[in-house]
Amino acid sequence: MEAKPVGTKPGVSFVRLAGAFCCLLASWPVLAAGNCEELRKLATPAVEITAAEAVQSGVFSPSSGTPFDGLPPFCRVAAVLHPSPDSAIRIELWMPEANWNGRFEGTGNGGFAGNLSYGALAAGVKHGYAVVNTDMGMATPPGEDAIAFVGRPERWKDWGYRSTHEMTVEAKRLIEAFYGRAAARSYFAGCSTGGEQALMEAQRFPDDYDGIVGGAPANNRTGVHISILWNFVSTERTPQDHIPTAKLGPLARAVMSACDGLDGLADGLIGDPQKCSFDPASIECPASEDNDNCLTHRQVEVVHRLYSGPVNPRTGRQIYPGMPKGSELGWDHLGPGTNGQPPFRPIFAWVFGRDWNWHSFDFDRSVTAMDRKLASDLNATSADLDAFRKLGHKLLIYHGWSDWLVVPGESINFRTALASRFSATNLDDFYALFMVPGMTHCAGGVGPDHFDALGAVVDWVEHGRAPKRLVASQFPANVGSGPPLRTRPLCPYPEAAQYQGRGSVDDEANFACKAPIR
Repeated sequence: MEAKPVGTKPGVSFVRLAGAFCCLLASWPVLAAGNCEELRKLATPAVEITAAEAVQSGVFSPSSGTPFDGLPPFCRVAAVLHPSPDSAIRIELWMPEANWNGRFEGTGNGGFAGNLSYGALAAGVKHGYAVVNTDMGMATPPGEDAIAFVGRPERWKDWGYRSTHEMTVEAKRLIEAFYGRAAARSYFAGCSTGGEQALMEAQRFPDDYDGIVGGAPANNRTGVHISILWNFVSTERTPQDHIPTAKLGPLARAVMSACDGLDGLADGLIGDPQKCSFDPASIECPASEDNDNCLTHRQVEVVHRLYSGPVNPRTGRQIYPGMPKGSELGWDHLGPGTNGQPPFRPIFAWVFGRDWNWHSFDFDRSVTAMDRKLASDLNATSADLDAFRKLGHKLLIYHGWSDWLVVPGESINFRTALASRFSATNLDDFYALFMVPGMTHCAGGVGPDHFDALGAVVDWVEHGRAPKRLVASQFPANVGSGPPLRTRPLCPYPEAAQYQGRGSVDDEANFACKAPIR
């Protein structure tokens, strides 16, 4: 049975529910705690357990991709959940056989999902968590993509919110059966689509997790894809609108030159792109000239459109925030995908049909059609986190200031909505937003992008210490350990890191979190 989100009316009395639950418990087999293989006996008509095996080798090899090594012995359970007749939600739960830290970690996915994120599972079990992941019910036949789900709204619900909650409920049941006790605390961490999953959980199912980390959340899901389409249309309508990759470097350098020092330190990072007033016309090519170091007049107009973001042409209403200044090096990803189609075409096909053509999209009527059909299941934009807060649960959001895919302005907008609903004290009691200078989508970019957000939330939940500062490290390319090139504090927004005037600018100890420079 699908659990109801907060705010829905129960269809049966509490007494009837309690009686049904007791009968269900009585029907479960008695299992020997610690026996992984016996967990197969917990299958139900809605839960198909496809694997329950002890992995002792320290190595796990998924069906595709690189094997994961250095793993502790763990119990691996794979299952397929069927909350609706059209649902097929795959999950995997990995539980350490020894040295379990007593905590449960739900993890997020990315894009349209469809596959399990084994990297998240491996990282979680190495740190002692009982950890679970889901493909969000979006697996497609070989050679197909998410267009396969045209006309299948139950799959949209699974992707939007249901798969994460169902994964959580089933994982908790299996954990208690395996260890003979429930997890002491439950946490969730994800980025991008995983960030959307994080906010869906906080809004719809506030008692699922004690602490939640959401990175670069695509929580305004229809808005994200309308934004991506706006950027595609802006740069691909005609050959004259296209901005060659060779021009992005000079453009990025011009932006950095104009805005790097606005935070009081010229260090190759733009502390807050909202303060940057760079005008692309400053590098416009002379009349009748065109080279890789300047923009044509038409390209200047396109850059303005990207910075401005999608706007309703009839009402002038801002549909979604624009590209942040400092994200320009990622703009080579804005172009056509498979067969010259815009990125993430399937979500538009769900609304407008398999034969949808991007030339027909209208940023007035088509936007309304998308929201009417998908927003109620896909968007996690409600500021009503009252139940989450009353339970004492904690929410940490982070977002890269240079994110070109899920632009950071939407996380600022969500915080503004929360600040309108809660007093400053009440908001700080359960929510924190950390903006990351120079970081692109979830990781990467020119700034420090390695930090322990989950550890900060665990400390907040279990010891009451609200995160006042996260230490971010930057390592050489493709290296995630060893001595960092530099460290920098991340501060709870709207505070920002300010250099104190002494010591290395590559050492976080020489910075303080303070109100932003005006």
